[in-house]
Amino acid sequence: MFSSRRAARAVATAGLTALLGALLPVAAAHAESRTVKGGRLDWGIKSSFQSYVTGPIAKGSWTLQGGAATVGGSQFRFHSAKGAYDPDSGAFDAAFSGGVRFTGHRKPDGGNELDLTVSRPTVRISGGSGTLYADMVSKDKGTGKVTSRSQVPLAALNLSGVNMKGGSSPIGLSSIPATLTSQGAQAFAGYYTAGTALDPVSLSADVAAGAASGEPSKDPADGKGDKDGKGGEKDKGKDKPGAGGRIEDAAVDWGVRRTFREYVSGSIAKGRWQLSAGAQDGGALFRFPKGSGTYDEKKQQLDASFAGAVRFTGKHGLDIALSKLTVKVRDGKGTLSADVKSPKLTAEKTPLVTFAARELKPDKGLLAVTEAPAELTADGAKAFNSMYKAGTEMDPVSLAVALTADAQLPALPDLGSSASPAPKPDASPETEKAAASSTSPAVPVGIGVAVLVAAGAAFAVVRKRRTPKDPEGEH
Repeated sequence: MFSSRRAARAVATAGLTALLGALLPVAAAHAESRTVKGGRLDWGIKSSFQSYVTGPIAKGSWTLQGGAATVGGSQFRFHSAKGAYDPDSGAFDAAFSGGVRFTGHRKPDGGNELDLTVSRPTVRISGGSGTLYADMVSKDKGTGKVTSRSQVPLAALNLSGVNMKGGSSPIGLSSIPATLTSQGAQAFAGYYTAGTALDPVSLSADVAAGAASGEPSKDPADGKGDKDGKGGEKDKGKDKPGAGGRIEDAAVDWGVRRTFREYVSGSIAKGRWQLSAGAQDGGALFRFPKGSGTYDEKKQQLDASFAGAVRFTGKHGLDIALSKLTVKVRDGKGTLSADVKSPKLTAEKTPLVTFAARELKPDKGLLAVTEAPAELTADGAKAFNSMYKAGTEMDPVSLAVALTADAQLPALPDLGSSASPAPKPDASPETEKAAASSTSPAVPVGIGVAVLVAAGAAFAVVRKRRTPKDPEGEH
């Protein structure tokens, strides 16, 4: 049933994409070749494989790597697209960052019979055909031999009716059918045969005309600046720590909790999150920028406050807003606090999570805490409407503090211009049934054109999301 519905949606999407392509204005002859910089790729690889890994047979799990995130209940989001696009020929080549590792069938010695990693997916389109490549590390299910391969042609993409020529920014493809290649089947450790249908692929990538020869890029995403102007050119002479340990700039990255985000955007809460006051979405995390405050190197104490806010809303009374985040470090322990507004708690400077921050010493003017495990406080539990108990593991905290003007903060994963998530409620059973039985894309066309006009995209459709587990559920 699930497969037939997916296939029907894929067919309808392919038709919609072809129609939208026909509606696009014709690009001027000899259009300039463009650079792909920023964007995301959403792909579940194979949802039934996910279910197998986490089910009662394999009794395994999956973990995210390199800043990869999740979308809804069964898609993985890969970020920071880099590559090239030729509007004249329609050729497109973009690599995305991040990965996911599947493990299962645990052995008595602590190892796993199933161990598969898929990372750095790359989409290449030329002459009307497309292929998704990926780095693969896999353990053969028969022999246990571990094989590592770089950029394996993993999936063939069905681009029937898709016109890639003359597109504007961002370039977007949604729900493109994908099938396992023969090389992909080998890299997949023998779990599936060539020709097996994989999950459809969706992507969005920002494109811009390449800079003139010798001219440095002024794109804020190049790590030399940010969208609000901080972190770019510094005032000359400010290359020493500020008086009294004053902070030049800082950012704290925190995703709250992965399964909470999946709950919010899934079919139970049918909600969304909104960022404001300068907060940025990095896919697996939110960045709260413009940090200010003080640092005492001798005592290894930090007091920093940050800009940005995030608000989660949805059904069943879900409405939680976090703003004015602060981080305090004392005796090797960090506390992240925020002003909270939720049904069960409205309070300022509420301690949400604690994390380890030992040996907080600068390196070339930069203090850094990277993915420190975080635990929910008792007040934090109240802030989240008692969905979780005090001591629950939350998403890790990353902290970067520039003590000198020339110290650079780590780059945020670049999701492109459509970064802020706007989850759509899952379709009702009646809508799903109609989509599966109808060959007419009349309703999706109306939605697709609206998105096309709003975003200025080459191709666009509304993606659907599957049902995630409840907030306490874990993969």
